[in-house]
Amino acid sequence: QEKSSRLSAALFGGDCEISLDQLYELLKYAALGKCHNATQPSWCRIYHQSHLAGVVVIVLHEMSQLHFYKFYLQFKHLRKVFQHRFTLSPSANFLASLYGEGANPKPQNTAQGLTFTSSDRMPKNSYLQCDPIIRKYGEKKRGLTSYTLTLEEQKKNDYPIKGSPGCQGYVYTECDQQRTDSSPLFGLDCEMCQTAKGNEVTRVSLVDAQGQCLLNELIKPESPVVNYRTRFSGITKKMLLPVKTRLPDIQTRLKRMLPRDAVLVGHSLNADLQALEMIHPSVIDTSLLFARNEGRRFKLKFLAKAVLGKEIQCEQKLGHDPAEDARAALELAQFFIEQGPAKVAELNLEMLLTTEKLTEVSQNKAALQPQGCRVQKQLNEPPHLSKPCFLDCLQVTGRKPLLLGRQELDSSGLCQSNLSTSNKQILQRALEDVPLSTFSIIQFSLGPEYIASHLLAGLCEKVRSKMTDMLTIYAGPFEESFCLKSVKKEFGRCGPIQSLTVVTETYQPYVCIQYEVLEAAQIAVESLNGAEVAGSCIKVQRPVTAAMLDCDVLIKELELDVENEGVIYVAGLKKSLTETDLQEEFSQLKDLETLFLPKDLQSGKHRNCCFLKFQKSQSAVDALEVINGWTVKGSKLRSRNALASGHLWRWIWQMNHSSGKQGGNILHEKMEQLSDSEQDLRKKVKKLDHHIKKLYRSLKNNTLCIVLFPGVN
Repeated sequence: QEKSSRLSAALFGGDCEISLDQLYELLKYAALGKCHNATQPSWCRIYHQSHLAGVVVIVLHEMSQLHFYKFYLQFKHLRKVFQHRFTLSPSANFLASLYGEGANPKPQNTAQGLTFTSSDRMPKNSYLQCDPIIRKYGEKKRGLTSYTLTLEEQKKNDYPIKGSPGCQGYVYTECDQQRTDSSPLFGLDCEMCQTAKGNEVTRVSLVDAQGQCLLNELIKPESPVVNYRTRFSGITKKMLLPVKTRLPDIQTRLKRMLPRDAVLVGHSLNADLQALEMIHPSVIDTSLLFARNEGRRFKLKFLAKAVLGKEIQCEQKLGHDPAEDARAALELAQFFIEQGPAKVAELNLEMLLTTEKLTEVSQNKAALQPQGCRVQKQLNEPPHLSKPCFLDCLQVTGRKPLLLGRQELDSSGLCQSNLSTSNKQILQRALEDVPLSTFSIIQFSLGPEYIASHLLAGLCEKVRSKMTDMLTIYAGPFEESFCLKSVKKEFGRCGPIQSLTVVTETYQPYVCIQYEVLEAAQIAVESLNGAEVAGSCIKVQRPVTAAMLDCDVLIKELELDVENEGVIYVAGLKKSLTETDLQEEFSQLKDLETLFLPKDLQSGKHRNCCFLKFQKSQSAVDALEVINGWTVKGSKLRSRNALASGHLWRWIWQMNHSSGKQGGNILHEKMEQLSDSEQDLRKKVKKLDHHIKKLYRSLKNNTLCIVLFPGVN
């Protein structure tokens, strides 16, 4: 929640266009905090960045602001939930910028600009003294008892503790015998599936100090499985169907198998013991043993390769093998104990991880570069900046970004089209994987058949036409000799007029008025229909066309839009009034937060209307009652709830003033083609909105979520 009234004023005041670089700033700081020279965005502020659970960017491929307003009613969830909207100024490809093609260039094979110093530039002793492993354990070799977690460490790292409130019903292993440096080590690992109850253990493995597998059992969970997480657990529905073994059976077997002085070893072993609902007093946790700065942890897969030279959790295999993971954790603990902290520190694991990540990313980019990357830069170009790109920095910190989309986005930043992938399949993957990732980019697409240039041109013309009709009213009939000046003055009190023409094709003259803002046209319809103007009792209505049949519904939804909450429109102001004058006039209104006085975007002159934003919705309702009929400097004011937020107001102006309209025959042909596919398009957009709703509801609390309409250029 942004707390700045200045930003709030900018949001509804029309000054709400941001650049790709500004979006990049926000995402980088949200994801990295103060790591890798990330700083607070220049245009807004994130409070308590460390509390963010994750960042999710939903990219609606090749859709633009045009699609949002054309299908405003279909985007029911999107417009009701997302509070802040910004116009993204035309710029380079968004995804490319995250990979370093925009705000930051591609990284080279060297790790430039990262905040570490390689060991060959530092005296060995000095380097070792800085290593978190040496700071924690010293340089001398010790026995295994020096590396078991203390009771305080177990409490801090969420281990089940005997007698603690959250562990009622947990089974105690009763391994109470005094530990010595010759006590036996056992590796333990579990795999979990998501059930209606939460995470439940479905497989457990136990290995002894020689690496022999003593136990490798499937377990039938108590509750129905809702997500097998096969990609990680290796568990399938078919595997669990014949299984009769339950958790109490495994608890009994483990309790019987473990000697009284057993030391359990595992990687983040607390999660395994919690899943097993068991308490064991003596543990070595390899995720804590191989210490890192700032509480970060190495992954088991990395440690196995860097320390033991073993490949585990290979992508070719279906899920993790708990026996393999238990054995790897056990061997890591044995290596640490036998070699001692100094030898482990000399491996310089932090440096190895950084080099591995950057090399992997660079190799991926080099391998895929010839296969149709949209970006034209070559790998051998020198970098413009010394900083690595954003997603590379994420990978270096161990937070591999999740990239899902119809175009098979990968860690190289290149796109390989896979048109057979549906939005539904992408959604299913996202629902499973997004909660496990700290930074995710999910890309949905309407499909190439809906983004052809001729269809977009027709769509644009339809939106332009509907917006024009919503800004237009017809008033009449008037007497033959009516005073046009009086009519213009009366209707001008509703808001700024774009054009006014007399309709003479009718038996009696009518007036066609096109306003610059939606609120003005709506006030004219609401307040002047049936009124006496220029000596005639007139009717005021909008044009009646097929596209305008849902106008009343659209007006109602715009009024309820979250961006218009607490915002009212006031018209009938004298153009000579300044912002200071109005601040003084409206100062008595309760909870007034911001006043915005629109200007003509060409001349820079003030309009005869303004917008008022209140801190509370009820205060805005109360202000409407006070302001309607209020006289300021001789002008009678009219007001209503706001309909068009700043960016919509600006967009309408741009549409009305843009040039280069299509020729009649060409446009007619395009409109016919569009009508054929528009019904399908409407259904697709509605389904897309439903996908966003499902994904949004699956996110953890404190997740920053951004939906991007990047457009086609």
